[in-house]
Amino acid sequence: MRIVTRPDFDGIVCAVLLHEAFDIRQPVKWVEPNAVQRGLVEIRKGDIIANLPYDDRCSFWFDHHYTNRIYRSFKGVFKIAPSAAGIIFDHYKDRFKRDYSELATATDKIDAADLSLEEVLRPEAHGYVMLSMTVVNGGEPDESYWNKLIDLLRKHDLQQVLDDPEVKGRCRQVREQNEKYTIYLKKNTRLDKHVSITDFRNLENIPAGNRFLVYSLFPESVVNMRIRYETKNKEMIAVNIGHSIFNRRCNVNAGLLLADFGGGGHRGAASTRFESSKADIYLPQIIEALKRNKNNEN
Repeated sequence: MRIVTRPDFDGIVCAVLLHEAFDIRQPVKWVEPNAVQRGLVEIRKGDIIANLPYDDRCSFWFDHHYTNRIYRSFKGVFKIAPSAAGIIFDHYKDRFKRDYSELATATDKIDAADLSLEEVLRPEAHGYVMLSMTVVNGGEPDESYWNKLIDLLRKHDLQQVLDDPEVKGRCRQVREQNEKYTIYLKKNTRLDKHVSITDFRNLENIPAGNRFLVYSLFPESVVNMRIRYETKNKEMIAVNIGHSIFNRRCNVNAGLLLADFGGGGHRGAASTRFESSKADIYLPQIIEALKRNKNNEN
């Protein structure tokens, strides 16, 4: 039995809870949603998929993404909720030896982007927010750190986790990265009506940083679209869309929109990946849909 999840903070907390609920000893298999959608992931009988699209070879599935809903029977739980970890916590709360309620609540808040301007600008003063930012999704694989966080969160309270030398070093790096990221955002983001478009394709090394900073820097925008090369050979492009968490007037279901371009996600945040040769066709279509700002759920 393995846990198959994605390398973001919600995925890490899913793994914490599933390890405890099922007493799993095997290493976590870390994958991206697009790889599951394209059938590129080996899924075995007994596997528990969490925070990812469904695969009918798995034995249990837990998810909360709008575009991942299925209409056939399966073992596990799917519902639209702030986080997949919160679903698992509610479903198996009687199995846990530790009190994970604070962790589950924090994961709900972070994955749903229910953050204040203070939490975005000063994450170091908000422990779980800071910790979540040490998990870089979309960069180079960092499995040893993801696995370490699972182990720490299973054994220690938040302050003890933050006091771990490696975690403390990562938090320091995040603070430094956020300062640099602000500069990169200002240089590489343009406004097209109410849409802020961050295009990092001209950069060799994609900067890491607080994904919510762009909303504070461009308060007039209601949605951000971030574009970058997915691979070093520039053959694949990654696109992320996020509703502003401070100017909540975006009417477009981001997950449904990007499902038309091979991706998916939540109503307020979604992603896709496609071949660079399609960029001149796909990118203008996505931008125009965001500029129209019409409800696309009917």
